[in-house]
Amino acid sequence: MIGLSVHKRVHFVSEADVERFRALPVANVSDVMNRIPAAGPTLRPMHRAGVLAGPAVTVRTRPGDNLMIHKAIEMAVAGDVIVVDAGGDLTNALIGEMMIAYAKTKGIAGFVLNGAIRDYGVISQDDYPVFAAGVTHRGPYKDGPGEVNVSIALGSLVIAPGDLILGDADGVVAVPVADVDGVYALALEKHKAETAQLEAIAAGKTDKSWIDRALTAKGCAGLLEVNS
Repeated sequence: MIGLSVHKRVHFVSEADVERFRALPVANVSDVMNRIPAAGPTLRPMHRAGVLAGPAVTVRTRPGDNLMIHKAIEMAVAGDVIVVDAGGDLTNALIGEMMIAYAKTKGIAGFVLNGAIRDYGVISQDDYPVFAAGVTHRGPYKDGPGEVNVSIALGSLVIAPGDLILGDADGVVAVPVADVDGVYALALEKHKAETAQLEAIAAGKTDKSWIDRALTAKGCAGLLEVNS
């Protein structure tokens, strides 16, 4: 039935892929993916600190309803990330302290919810990764419909079951299973380059000549007068 189905994952990123990406900033991964995929600026970390990394178990649900999220938690294995498209609605919370406590016992790596949470006071003092669009005290419904392990979209971030999910203080990004090797190589190179730039800044050796070159290429007026 359309809008009411549960599926197994066919492909998913390996534990080795998860671990090698864990040390890379989300911003570097986003940059090398041409800054196109984005879950939106409202999807923020609700936990105190800590990086999220793991293969996605995806959920599409009616706003404010968490029946299929419960099912996804039951289907997930240790290291998985539950990723939920609930339309960004903040009227009712999708998860709270009780569901998170249970997910921890299963070894689930964390949650990404395009919707609301509750029990923020507890979640915000913990390092267990939870990303969400907002907070409300109003609880969820458990009626469905919904789907587990189908392709979903959080803003322009399209996520297939098993894709690599990364989250840090800057937000969340997803890397398709087929692209992990290429994206990792580029993101690692980007991270090394930025580390070198920071070292140059600290040593007072920053080269900013690129600014005038860029302005000259665009035909900016007044450069000669300003620089003389």
